[in-house]
Amino acid sequence: MPPSPKRLILDLLSTTPQRALPVAALIAAARLFGITENNLRVTLVRLRAAGLLDTDERGQYRLAPVAAPVGRHVTAWRDVEARVRPWDGGWIGVHTAAVQRSERRAHRHGDRALRFLGFQPLAAGLHLRPDNLAGGVEAVRAHLYELGLDRKALVFGVHDLDETAERRARRLWGTKALRDGYRSSLAALQKSQRRLTALPVHEALIESFSLGGRVIRQIVLDPLLPEPLVPANERRALVEAMRCYDRAGRSRWSEFLTRAVAETAPMRGRRLQSLQGEAA
Repeated sequence: MPPSPKRLILDLLSTTPQRALPVAALIAAARLFGITENNLRVTLVRLRAAGLLDTDERGQYRLAPVAAPVGRHVTAWRDVEARVRPWDGGWIGVHTAAVQRSERRAHRHGDRALRFLGFQPLAAGLHLRPDNLAGGVEAVRAHLYELGLDRKALVFGVHDLDETAERRARRLWGTKALRDGYRSSLAALQKSQRRLTALPVHEALIESFSLGGRVIRQIVLDPLLPEPLVPANERRALVEAMRCYDRAGRSRWSEFLTRAVAETAPMRGRRLQSLQGEAA
């Protein structure tokens, strides 16, 4: 299934090293997926109006500051293992009862922040995750607020759960589905990487973007559970395979986007000369 214009734009701007792209590059990428230039431009206008994109005098588009925290979180997928520390059995809780249900935007952003950091609901208004992220409660609290959690929500350490609550807490995540996902995505990356060099360029670009984007989202949304809840080596193997796949795909995409911009340069030059002639 091809990406929507919005997903294509946000994914490209979130994952390109320069964090900014000219409209010509975005249009060229859109054509690969059958997205028309008009559709792409309309989406760019809407994303700017929503405050998610900025542009400069050169027509370069980049994520706006309001979207930057999410962008940083997404691009940090390569170093997720550095965010994990040994688990001592403690938990981090988030209590959201003080956030009014009528505050839809706050709830939407808060739910996204909790999902990004792997929290699951233990009871009404109470979300939980293992306290195994680097920096502990203080760092997790700051990261949640940066990602959009309403500051009326309370973030705190949780210790000494009773036996029943402890068992429930350890079953909040579908660990079998997580492990099956690691193995399935690892096999898909290895199979695709072997065939990318034999594919026509446009097919290789589409496949690397689609598969790579799916696996990156999987890693970004991974709860980073500690041992003994899941074997960490399975997650590490997937992240390492995605790093290798990303290097191969990024090289092809960089060449494609650079060429797309270069091919539009003569046209822009002729247009500028024409305008200068009319002004004279």
